[in-house]
Amino acid sequence: MAEKQLECTVRAAAYQKAWFAELREDVFEKQKPYAIVQADMPLELFHAMDVPVVSNQWWAAMVSAKRLAPYYLDNLNALGYHDGLCRYCSLSLASTLASTLAGNPTQAAPWGGLPKPALLSARLTCDCIQRVFEIWAAKLGAPFVPLDAPGASELPPRWWELSRHRWSELFESHRLDFMVAQFHSLIGTLERITGSTFNFERLRTLMEGVNQQELYFEEVREMICKAPKAPVRMHEQVSNVMAAQWLRGSDWAIAHARAFRDEVKKRVDAGVAACPSERVRLMWVGAGLWHDTDFYTAFEERYGAVFVWSMYLAFGPDGYIRYGLDDPLRALASRTVSFNEQLHNPPWANEWIVEQAKAHRIDAALVLEPLGTRPSATGNLFIERALEAAGVPVLPIAADMVDARGWNGLEMRQKVGHFLERI
Repeated sequence: MAEKQLECTVRAAAYQKAWFAELREDVFEKQKPYAIVQADMPLELFHAMDVPVVSNQWWAAMVSAKRLAPYYLDNLNALGYHDGLCRYCSLSLASTLASTLAGNPTQAAPWGGLPKPALLSARLTCDCIQRVFEIWAAKLGAPFVPLDAPGASELPPRWWELSRHRWSELFESHRLDFMVAQFHSLIGTLERITGSTFNFERLRTLMEGVNQQELYFEEVREMICKAPKAPVRMHEQVSNVMAAQWLRGSDWAIAHARAFRDEVKKRVDAGVAACPSERVRLMWVGAGLWHDTDFYTAFEERYGAVFVWSMYLAFGPDGYIRYGLDDPLRALASRTVSFNEQLHNPPWANEWIVEQAKAHRIDAALVLEPLGTRPSATGNLFIERALEAAGVPVLPIAADMVDARGWNGLEMRQKVGHFLERI
């Protein structure tokens, strides 16, 4: 694994491990409820009810980083599940099924494995999600609460300039009304599970906390844009940002975001660069390559090529901040309805990514073309063409974010090396 240059990165990893150990203890010894959810769910609803959440994608990344994905996915295919399934969304299900078959559910699973949740919940943003979660819920013996994903009828340009203050018009009343109604249904389920009444003032406080957290991340983003050389590597950006995003709005998340900002600022003020020999600034478009994070530092020594951008830090300020919280549930709905359009679908995704490339002085982009992951792959060609039209050379990377079975790290590094030599 690449060295960790920031103290915050070490603390974030330690906190996540301790948090998960406490969750397992609370579930097994105190019978407290927790939920397994998709990453694009409104986590604040669960946090407001003191129901911890484990993100399906975070757990898949953990399994992949522990080099367990090939074993679990091979078992999934042996059980008759087709190999075209989105690995990112089905790997955690595969870990549940394979652990059950092995007869020792905690033997190989990261950090002791997932305990039984009180519920599972997901937005139905692609064809496979509903069946994956229904099967998973049945295996775990827990209810599944789906949320539909209402489509947009208008996609105004430069959405990120409207999303903070003019979100009510940007995301359309019909979408917000529909999503709020679904939120009320989910809240009813959470109230039955916890025996508590939902507190809208607590939700508002959480949303205000999220705003503050994302403003710290925005400061880091601006420092990366303006510093002569990147002060923090991309994979350390991801580690610090996502540790806080899964717990966003909490006291710990806000404090960690502030500490991350402070440490990066200290490096910028001292003229410290993540890679002193930086000559080429790269952006990574897509989810993380969780089974080979060393990939992101592999081109620094020979080419001075540094990954400085990913969606994880960049999206927080533009996608999460909401002002005007008189109705916090509706504001939360505005954040939830358009993740796909903003991150993956034309014209919003490519327009925003090109803007980010300009702001970060990007010299070249690597675009992940994931296998079987339809929502995050549908707009890739539009993104690639838009970057090229803006003068940014693009190298598509056909790979999976969690499945290492078809990945040849040496060959891919050579391919990227040839690309860098050409540009």
